[in-house]
Amino acid sequence: MERKTPGIDLAGLTAWLAGLFPDRPVQEPQVRLIAGGRSNLTYEIVHNGRSMVLRRPPLGHVLATAHDMLREYTVLTALAPTPVPVPDTLAYCGDETVIGAPFYLMAKVDGVVYRDAPALRALSEAAGQALGAALADTLAALHTVVPDDVGLGDFGRPEGFLDRQIRRWRKQLAASWTRDLPGAEELAERLAKALPHSGRPAVVHGDFRLDNALVDPDSHRIAAVLDWEMATLGDPLTDLGLTCVYWDGLDELNESTPPSPGGLPGWPSRADLVERYAAASGVAVGNLDWYVAFAYFKLAVILEGIYCRYTQGLTVGEGFGQIGAVVPELLARGHTALG
Repeated sequence: MERKTPGIDLAGLTAWLAGLFPDRPVQEPQVRLIAGGRSNLTYEIVHNGRSMVLRRPPLGHVLATAHDMLREYTVLTALAPTPVPVPDTLAYCGDETVIGAPFYLMAKVDGVVYRDAPALRALSEAAGQALGAALADTLAALHTVVPDDVGLGDFGRPEGFLDRQIRRWRKQLAASWTRDLPGAEELAERLAKALPHSGRPAVVHGDFRLDNALVDPDSHRIAAVLDWEMATLGDPLTDLGLTCVYWDGLDELNESTPPSPGGLPGWPSRADLVERYAAASGVAVGNLDWYVAFAYFKLAVILEGIYCRYTQGLTVGEGFGQIGAVVPELLARGHTALG
C-alpha cells in the first residue's frame, strides 16, 4: 500500500487512530484509495490488522452542502437498526486539521460492487432477476422507514422539497460553470413549471443505483448500500427516477458511466423494477416521467461538477477525462423524458 495517498495526512490519521483505539499499539495505518468513487473519496484503512473504510470530501471545488460528512455519518448510524443494509459506523471527526478535511470511519463490509457491464453480463439470468429484485426491495425498505422512529425527523425539510431541489441543482450548475451547455437552463425551467405534488416524505438516498451497493456474490442480496452523501428527507420518487435512469441505459454513452442492467437478457425491465418497488413500498408511482427527467438533469449537474474538478486537476483516480462529453446527452434525454 502507498505511504503517500492524496487526501490523507498520514501523521494526523495515525495520531487520531491512536486516540480512538488507545488499547492498541500506536502504528501507522496502511491506506489505499478504493477505486470507483468520483465524488467523496473512499479509502481502505488497515490499522493493527483491522480493515476499515474512511470517507472524506473530494479535493477542491466542494459545492456547498454536497459533501457533508456529518450528514452521511448521521444517516448511516440511524439506519443501522432498520432492515436497510448499511455499514456500521465507527467514529466521526469534524476537525479538518487531522487529515485535511472532515471524515468518518465505518466498518468494512464484504461484497462485490458491479461497476462495469462485462461484470454484469457474466452473471446468469437467475442472478440478474435476484439482484434486480433485491435492489427494488432495498429501495422500498428505505422508503418505508419512518424518519421519526430512527431519530431522523429533523434530517431534512420535506415541505417544498422538489422546488428546493430544482433551485439547488441550478445553483450548483452555475458553481461548476466552465463552458456553455445548451438546453441546461431550459430543462431546469421546464421542470420548475411542472412540479408534481409530493406524497408521503421518506428518507431518500439521493444517488441510489446498483454500483452504489455491495452485493453478496452467492445470494445476490444487497450486503450494504453505500455513498449516502446526498441523503435527506424528501420525495421518494426522486430516488426511483434516478434508479430508472441508471437501469435503462447509460453505459453506452461513455465507459466512465455506471453499468445499465435493464437491457441485459433475462434481467428485470424498468417496468418490472417499478412494479416490484411500488408493491413493496406502497408509494404511488404516477407521473414518474417528471422524476426521470429530473434525474437526468441532476446527474448532468453532478457530472459537470466532476468535469469541472477534473479541468482544475483536482480529481483523484482515473476515468474522468471523458465525463464532460456525457453531460449534453443527459440534458437532451431529460427534455425527451418530459415529452
